[in-house]
Amino acid sequence: MHLRPAVIGLTSLLLLAPAALTGGGQAIAVPARTAAASTAASTAASTAASVKAEQPRKPRKKYAAKIRITKHGIPHIRARSFAGLGYGAGWATTAAATCNLMDTVLTARGERSRRLGAKATYNDRVGGVGTNLQWDTLVTDLHDRRVVEKLLADEVAGPSRRAKAMVRAEAAGINRWLRTHEITDPACAKATWIRPNVTSNDIWYAIYLAQLIGSTTRFLPAITQARPPAAGQRVAAPSLSREELARNLGADQSTSFGSNATAVGGSATTTGRGMLLGNPHFPWLGRYRFTQMHLTIPGRFDVAGGSLLGFPAINIGFNEDVAWSHTVSTGYRFTPYQYTTAGSPTRYQTGDGTRRLQRRHVEVRVRTDDGVKTVTRTLYRTPQGYVINSPSQFMTWTPSSFWAMRDANAEHLRTLDTFLSMARASGVRDLLRRQDRGGGMPWVNTIAADRRGHVLYADHSVIPHVTDKLADKCMTPNGRLLFKVAGLPGLDGTRAGGACAWGTDRDAQRPGILGPKHLPEVVTDSWVMNANDSYWAPNDRKRLEGYPRIIGCERCERSMRTKVVMSYVRDQLAKGKESPATLRSHEYANRVYAAEVARAGGRLDRVCAATGRTAACQVLHDWDGRSDTTSVGTAIFQEFMRLAGADGVDLWEVPFSAADPLTTPHTLSTSPAVVDTLAEAIKTLTDRGIDLSAPYGSMHRSADRGDAGEGIAIGGGLGSATGDANATSSSGTDDPVVGGVNTGSSYIQAIAFRGKRRIEARTVLTYGQYEDPASRWSDDQTRIFSRERWVAFPWTERQIRKDLVRTVRIRG
Repeated sequence: MHLRPAVIGLTSLLLLAPAALTGGGQAIAVPARTAAASTAASTAASTAASVKAEQPRKPRKKYAAKIRITKHGIPHIRARSFAGLGYGAGWATTAAATCNLMDTVLTARGERSRRLGAKATYNDRVGGVGTNLQWDTLVTDLHDRRVVEKLLADEVAGPSRRAKAMVRAEAAGINRWLRTHEITDPACAKATWIRPNVTSNDIWYAIYLAQLIGSTTRFLPAITQARPPAAGQRVAAPSLSREELARNLGADQSTSFGSNATAVGGSATTTGRGMLLGNPHFPWLGRYRFTQMHLTIPGRFDVAGGSLLGFPAINIGFNEDVAWSHTVSTGYRFTPYQYTTAGSPTRYQTGDGTRRLQRRHVEVRVRTDDGVKTVTRTLYRTPQGYVINSPSQFMTWTPSSFWAMRDANAEHLRTLDTFLSMARASGVRDLLRRQDRGGGMPWVNTIAADRRGHVLYADHSVIPHVTDKLADKCMTPNGRLLFKVAGLPGLDGTRAGGACAWGTDRDAQRPGILGPKHLPEVVTDSWVMNANDSYWAPNDRKRLEGYPRIIGCERCERSMRTKVVMSYVRDQLAKGKESPATLRSHEYANRVYAAEVARAGGRLDRVCAATGRTAACQVLHDWDGRSDTTSVGTAIFQEFMRLAGADGVDLWEVPFSAADPLTTPHTLSTSPAVVDTLAEAIKTLTDRGIDLSAPYGSMHRSADRGDAGEGIAIGGGLGSATGDANATSSSGTDDPVVGGVNTGSSYIQAIAFRGKRRIEARTVLTYGQYEDPASRWSDDQTRIFSRERWVAFPWTERQIRKDLVRTVRIRG
């Protein structure tokens, strides 16, 4: 103990000035006779206090949580406070996904280049693709501008004290696990940079980046590589078809990043209560995996479901009275502004004269063979946001104009609060009210069902306040092209701070976004669904119209996946009401709806016969029309539809009609282009050595790390391209049809409310809860998914005790 210096210092002070110790700025007279006694007493008290201060104390425990782990590694976290839940969630998430979580933290810190090298590509698997240096350049600039720190202090756009406390505790829970456990996952077991030093800011930046996946991070290369053209340089106009431009802007259904959700109300169920089937199609690998959790504060809070990695809250799930799921919305989270330059590519016109672009020099630490060095990159900004140079999206930086984007999801940090509030909802209307008050539903629709028998569809996500009237007044000529092709209004940057600024609704949580009265919704006791098409047709009868085009299209074509999801419900209701069992059965029905349409009138057989591929055509003719693991012929049709979509082949003779959206287009064309596409599909598969007569499950297998490289047979298919609700594919590979499945059906839940209190909950986390291949819970649910079965989720205390594997109590 270092006691002596403290005692000597205080004694010396008393002896030097016994009669003039200051208190409150005044001299206090001390009688001479008592000075020595006073000094001795003070010294003794000081010594005792010093000894007490130096004695080891038990550290005060700020957080406590009880984690009961049931079968399949599902954590049921119980605490007395939201901070305690955050602490338990941090610990449990780190246990299940150590490497992935720490990689997410690395990205949020802007340190990928320093630890992993600058040139490696990081793909977040939902749209953001770039080199580590590009990611670090953007993220470092966010740190330099203290974006998250400013939002944390913002009383309107920032998080609540409850959310802040939860995230602080989550960081403590992560660090607690890292301090007390050895990392065994080979993906990062030797990573020397992993330390128990995670901060709440790390988590907030990770949450913030998750808000931007439908906007800023999709433009990562366009932002980080934007450079002004040289003086006199000619910049060629891009040559793009309308289809290419729409695809580049994300206004098509080709992406595997999507979801299905169906809610059936009391008038259409055997229980008289609401039921929900939710299946988000998310990556099986990387930052946007789900983990399962059950969070409980006795008497105050009880919710279970799937949580995206790093969120200490349930994103998709259920409580005692309401269940909800999400699908990716067609709404835009941003608008591009086109600026006219003023004599220089970096000067531009405004309503108040000319301005110069903000030039931001960003320093990034990069690992090299000679050690770590600093490289500098440059970004450009206007008051609206980052300058982008994206010829593939018709937004090019030329000597006469450039584009910058304003991102509504970059202007808030309300997502966590929104989900925390939704988890306490008492019904679907209350759920929507809480969502609107939260103001942070970043990029998804909501489909929900409640115990009273009501169901909800709503797109109340964060969308810029750009009405059609404002868009018409403010679009530039190029901006009108973007709007016509993809519904994205390109606005006039010269007036961005005035007449063409985003508007404000009085009922919105904050300025600049559309309020609830401008957003589509329907509450009913029949049924609703969404499979990533726009809000226009939430079921076979209801039409939602009159909303701003920036949210989505109206009277527009529905995908084959939308049609099959609707068909499941319509076909069942034609026979009788939906039961919990029939609703669950839709998940594994594996109908390939596009094939049902193509086969009508023998058209598919005629097209195949024209290819001259007799053996393949016999396989296709005998195919059961499904994507079960036992089906034979699935791959041929899937490859045919994939190639047709990639090449823009017009497949149908009868075009889409808004008057009959669920059955048009139809009648497979027998044109040479269609015949050639099917012939190419057969050749592509045979050239890769695929046995066309083999069961689908022998070629369509999991690529998750937990299966020792052999893979597990997986049903399902390409989704929107083929009309398969059980979307599973190999995203980002040369062979999405028969490659290793790494994306698609993820956290699936079938929730049925029964009576006044009962819940019948069935779930499957398709890739398993734990990422470490050595864990027994790394692929157990993948095998359940392969066998087309379910996990009976333990919701009640009795169910939890029955399935209990171990209990962990943590304090810190």
